[in-house]
Amino acid sequence: MIYLDNAATSFPKPEPVYQALDRFARTSLANPGRAGHRMAMAAERTLDECRHSLNQFFRGEAVERWIFTHNCTDGLNLAIKGTVKAGDHVITSDLEHNSVSRPLRKLEKDGVITLTRLASNQGYLDPEDVRAALTPKTSLVALTHASNVLGTVQPIEAIARIVREAGALFLVDAAQSAGVVPIDLKATPIDMLAFPGHKALYGPTGTGALYVGPRAKPEAWREGGTGGDSSSETQPAQLPYFLEGGTPNVLGVAGLAAGIAWVAERGVDVGRKHEVDLLQKVVDWAEAAEGWTVAGRWEPETHVGALSLVVPEGISPQEIGGILDGSFDIAVRPGLHCSPYIHRALGTFPDGTLRLSPGPFTQEAEIDTFLNALAEITAGVL
Repeated sequence: MIYLDNAATSFPKPEPVYQALDRFARTSLANPGRAGHRMAMAAERTLDECRHSLNQFFRGEAVERWIFTHNCTDGLNLAIKGTVKAGDHVITSDLEHNSVSRPLRKLEKDGVITLTRLASNQGYLDPEDVRAALTPKTSLVALTHASNVLGTVQPIEAIARIVREAGALFLVDAAQSAGVVPIDLKATPIDMLAFPGHKALYGPTGTGALYVGPRAKPEAWREGGTGGDSSSETQPAQLPYFLEGGTPNVLGVAGLAAGIAWVAERGVDVGRKHEVDLLQKVVDWAEAAEGWTVAGRWEPETHVGALSLVVPEGISPQEIGGILDGSFDIAVRPGLHCSPYIHRALGTFPDGTLRLSPGPFTQEAEIDTFLNALAEITAGVL
């Protein structure tokens, strides 16, 4: 299989991740903090060490501000639903994944908040549009760092300063950027940062984290056991336990820690450059091929390893994706990619686009095979 769906889930994982998962599952897979025996304490240390790794990697304020989540969606819901109040105004954009769009739209439809959805320009947001949208009632600005459809990286550094000056909270969805775009929480005033573990940090599915900065005080929306204070009638107020009710995916966190270590040793910029260089071949091909276009503005310096192709008339992205899978053993992602607003803006709704996303182990020859397959599939259509 030529796997070009890393924007959904990275595959394969680096070998140290598989080794860490196997070793932990065989020796330390106990319930962390629930008992005083050695396996329980080893499991708790795994969580603590991964928090420490995250704090170093992203230069956060403190180790306890890293909350383990089930995935990025979990973290974004925790951040949004835990912070907005009735009467608040929230700003978002048309680039957002449904993990941001759906909870905000539900709050808007229920009359809890008012919502401004900024329009992007060929996949990019203008920080001045954020400034113009701010009101005295704006409590939260929730934006993606990199579009999961277009791969375009947003100027969150400039946006963060504007939001901070206005006194609102800034929530960043780093699902497509964590691990391939540098994020420095000491240099950039981000209040909450959510990301999954299973993409460019190369952990397993079912992992993720939410960073909660000092200005953010989300309410817990998952309450239960914490492995520490069992006597309190309500959720203990101490971070991270206040926001981590229930048994964490400690096995997944062990794999995530190994993935973070692999990325840190390799270098964040190395991964992005490799993937964008491969995508440049696709862009060059699309510009020369009849009927194909690249969705959004292609700027390699501000792009991650995800690219959407608008397919020729007469055939759908779903048809092409199915043929690539069944006849050529190539995995891509056709459709709307859980981001309907940007597809409406692009004019690609409802069929969407054909998205490809190489990873660290993708070879140039595999991209050539993919492009040859596209040419063969569409030869009879054009």
